[in-house]
Amino acid sequence: MVTLKIGFVLDDTLDSTDGVQQYILTLGAWLKAQGHDVHYLVGRTKRTDIENTHSFGKNVRVRFNRNRLSIPLPASPRKIYNFLVKEQFDVLHVQMPYSPMLAARIISLAPITTAIIGTFHVAPFSKFESAASRLLGFWLRPNTQKFDQVISVSQTAADFAHKTFKLKSSIVPNPVDVDLYRVPPHVPKKPMITFVGRLVARKGAMHLVRALARMREEYPHMDFAARICGQGKDYKKLQRQIRKHNLQDYVWLEGYVSEEQKREYLASSTIAVFPATGGESFGIVLIEAMAAGAGVVLGGDNPGYRNVLGGVKECLIDPT
Repeated sequence: MVTLKIGFVLDDTLDSTDGVQQYILTLGAWLKAQGHDVHYLVGRTKRTDIENTHSFGKNVRVRFNRNRLSIPLPASPRKIYNFLVKEQFDVLHVQMPYSPMLAARIISLAPITTAIIGTFHVAPFSKFESAASRLLGFWLRPNTQKFDQVISVSQTAADFAHKTFKLKSSIVPNPVDVDLYRVPPHVPKKPMITFVGRLVARKGAMHLVRALARMREEYPHMDFAARICGQGKDYKKLQRQIRKHNLQDYVWLEGYVSEEQKREYLASSTIAVFPATGGESFGIVLIEAMAAGAGVVLGGDNPGYRNVLGGVKECLIDPT
């Protein structure tokens, strides 16, 4: 078997556990298990538990697509060039869309012997994100000519890649290591509802709390528990909503949970619900919930989640 040196390129940090980070770490772990030499070329990252992580420069936090993420400040071309000459990667796998300040510089400085692959992850939440992405695609058009192959994680992402970057792509869904999710479930004493995700408006945790409040009003004798797992700017708003509707004995804000704890919670769920209102290109968490054995998996009726749940329309909901 031919072994390759592969570098995953991500403008963002690996300190986050969002979908793109999960994508490259899951795929990277599988490639490493096959004998390949895997590296991560990323924005500023503090965690030290991931082998071959190479941070380039600093990042700043921004809001885009109704989400919080980080983008890199200009990275040193000399540092990038010297690193690429030293490592001599066979493949660079770039997460798209990407920044002119880091990933674009890595692509421009990569040797002609290095194959460049891209994966498009984004679906727009609004016309603003679409317009901004079209502008970015126009700016990066000469840079994208160096790609040997482009992948999209869904038809939704592929359509967006073509519309904004004028790129044709093959569809390869997000990988999930289902073996990791075969954990013994803890059977709850009452129905357990679980939400996992960032606590931002488009992920829909607020809609879930309001739905639970209405359920308590209409079915006051129904006993249940709900876990809301994640971090984000809506944390305090959710606390206030829970108190407002007297749900303190029913709804728990868990905050950040580890990957291991997330798998245990999903495995023990009667219902796993992800009421995102838009901006989703796929929905890794839906696959994770199914792999863990959650009783019922519900998702917001948005284009990305339809790629996963479209065959079972009863599992798609209008969160609003």
